[in-house]
Amino acid sequence: MTEARESAGPHALRAPGTPCWVSLMAHGLTATEEFYGALFGWEFRPGPRQFGPYVRALLDGHEVAGMGQLPPDHRLPIAWTPYLASDDVDRTAETVRLCGGTVAVGPLDADEAGRLAIAADPCGAVFGIWQGPARPGTPASGVPGTPAWNELLTFETESVTTFYASVFGYETEAAADAGADRVTLRVDGHPVAALHGLGRALPRDRGPYWATCFQVTDTDGALRRVTALGGRVVRPAQDGPHGRVATVADPEGAVFSVVQEPR
Repeated sequence: MTEARESAGPHALRAPGTPCWVSLMAHGLTATEEFYGALFGWEFRPGPRQFGPYVRALLDGHEVAGMGQLPPDHRLPIAWTPYLASDDVDRTAETVRLCGGTVAVGPLDADEAGRLAIAADPCGAVFGIWQGPARPGTPASGVPGTPAWNELLTFETESVTTFYASVFGYETEAAADAGADRVTLRVDGHPVAALHGLGRALPRDRGPYWATCFQVTDTDGALRRVTALGGRVVRPAQDGPHGRVATVADPEGAVFSVVQEPR
């Protein structure tokens, strides 16, 4: 995760296939704002209204994420969704269909922000496609409160590696460990995301999904705040090559990870 953020320069952030935005659709938007505002120090301002109430999360004046409100009758899974950059969202959406994926929303214009679509890979993992001017985002890497990494958790990587490489033109690199079903996705040589095959360890009632990891100053402190704010710890903190990582869920059940850089 750390390697990816440090390696990805300004060009990589805008290149097709790179994660350029992350968004959450929840039932209680006000309560969700309160949770993430207290956890990450985000402030909020109104965003595009095509999908109903929607806000952009800001950190030190830079946009870092979006959050919207689901209609009361929608029972979709509450989850963070990464958006992958495209220079032609209509063409990318058509390629998704040709490669066995589905397009659930769009392509459509989102006010002045750009043009987008929401799609799913052949295994059902949902992701967004974004075309437009570079998101303001926080330019510095490793800033607490910003997205640090995106990783697809799926049953096995072989078939979906072919899908994502065909749609976005990724260079792919399989893990050196023969026992690990893990593939790194690269754009212009820079690691931008990963695919991780979990086999039977992937919950059958949820299916494959894209997971977002946010940078924090102190992972253990973040876990205490999560629980105090009504969330829960899914996977306790543990140290790894990219820092101290834990997985949590917000009060509505949206799962995400937090990472503290190695000291």
